[in-house]
Amino acid sequence: MPQKADLHIHTICSDGRLSPEEVIKLAEMKNLGAVSITDHDTFEGYKIAKPIADKAGIELIPGVEVTTLFNGKEAHILAYYFETETNYFDDFLKSQKSSRQTRIKGIVKTLNSKRIDISYDEVWAEADGGNLGRPHIAKILIEKGYVSNFNEAFQLYLSNEKLGDIKNSYPDSQKAIQMIKNVGGAAILAHPGKLYSEQEIEEFIELGVDGLECIHPSHNYRKQEFYTKLCDQRSLLKTGGSDYHGGIETGHSNVGIVAIANKNVESMKRMTDQRKQTILVKE
Repeated sequence: MPQKADLHIHTICSDGRLSPEEVIKLAEMKNLGAVSITDHDTFEGYKIAKPIADKAGIELIPGVEVTTLFNGKEAHILAYYFETETNYFDDFLKSQKSSRQTRIKGIVKTLNSKRIDISYDEVWAEADGGNLGRPHIAKILIEKGYVSNFNEAFQLYLSNEKLGDIKNSYPDSQKAIQMIKNVGGAAILAHPGKLYSEQEIEEFIELGVDGLECIHPSHNYRKQEFYTKLCDQRSLLKTGGSDYHGGIETGHSNVGIVAIANKNVESMKRMTDQRKQTILVKE
């Protein structure tokens, strides 16, 4: 019986390169017991993949990577096991899609001021119906010869430091955390080791996150151990995943390797089942 789960995978519904169907095939190939498609501010990929996962005998956990603001900077909160049939959460994510469009327009304007020839329409076409993100811009920069790869695109043009203050209307982290809880889900701080100090992580815990993404490609062993111990000390959920964005030709190097034990998935499922029984899911 498979003992691992990958709870952080992106698809073409946001800024990934696999279709939802391909994610399930990949999970089968890697012998994963459960996966979660965590596209940015949408769970359309979950809706597409759910019947395929059911047929394959793989648990597909409802997931979204929600974009928020924390102390004036972008922060990502992973939502899991939320009620998928409520308009309340759907309406919230629709507003997130609009916020993404506004931010991308601001990024394009900033790049234009640096004499980079790129348009919003090009980014929209590159996304092909998926939620817009910086990786779509990065791909255009590569195709036009401004950079040679994604890392260079972010280092030279698309990091938060390079972009500076871009107008956006994302909700603050506390509001998003409460929104996730209101629909019976678990709110998990994504890849904390990449972005936050220990004090800031304490602030997120005070805001009400249910857990931390302990296992992530950006976390070395020391960081994994630190976040795992912190979760144990504070009775927080532990999650993990590959944060996979790539396509078939990249070999899926992290999928099935950067993963979490199924016992942690079961803990999260128990908690969210209890939450759904004690709250009124908003319609």
